[in-house]
Amino acid sequence: MDFYKSLMVGPGKKVNLDKIDPSDTLGIKKADAEQLTLENIQKLADLQDKLSAQAKHALLIVLQARDAAGKDSTIKHVMGGFNPQACMVHAFKVPSALELSHDFLWRIHRNVPPAGMVGIFNRSHYEDVLVVRVHDLVPRETWQERYEHINAFEANLNDANVHVLKFFLHISKEEQLQRFGDRLNTPSKYWKLAMSDYTERQHWDEYTQAYQDALSKCSKPQAPWFVIPADYKWFRNLAVSSIVVKAMEQMDLKYPKPTADIDAIRQAYMHEVRAQKKGMKK
Repeated sequence: MDFYKSLMVGPGKKVNLDKIDPSDTLGIKKADAEQLTLENIQKLADLQDKLSAQAKHALLIVLQARDAAGKDSTIKHVMGGFNPQACMVHAFKVPSALELSHDFLWRIHRNVPPAGMVGIFNRSHYEDVLVVRVHDLVPRETWQERYEHINAFEANLNDANVHVLKFFLHISKEEQLQRFGDRLNTPSKYWKLAMSDYTERQHWDEYTQAYQDALSKCSKPQAPWFVIPADYKWFRNLAVSSIVVKAMEQMDLKYPKPTADIDAIRQAYMHEVRAQKKGMKK
């Protein structure tokens, strides 16, 4: 199954989320998906090791979704195989006074991963064409201009060898409500609850339109969007991990050639080993 091709928003394609089933599993069974996901996680660990060693490319993974769609869970279960030494995770909250005093991309650019690193954004610069639009936080002409600014920004990142993958975790209104109920019945999840989770449901249709426009206007070859059916967590994990694996494999990642004289080091090593063995025989 080529998740990269089947779930990607084609450049110039107009997205209609009502026609994309959040519970679709593309015919894949849960047991198969879980096994394939484990295999993908190992592949990601191996690929990240080469990414870090080569220090030529960076990978930026953007996660956007409605509340309870699984951004945190995706980071935990899919990206958990990454070496923390070469992985950065940033969750974008309500902008601070300092951040609001700059352009909307300032706080984003500061957190873009450098070469050799994987960066994961839990929410992102797309909040500035989503929540600000739904709640009229900026004039209409302001957020409308931002699509072009975002495309230019992501093109610039691509030119600097920062590979951008953007995932919209697509859940149904019914599944979201069920997950809220699970949190209400699980004390260890109380901390995740906020009244805004429920008040935002009143704007479901407005957010749908905002997401559709962002997905349609900002999916480019250098920074594609993927719509991930996310009602089933096991399918979400498989789809995201498969797409990241394919994207990293396309980078042609390789371990760099050694800068040291390996033969000289080997000779020194063998000399010390032989000396050690002689000492043990005495």
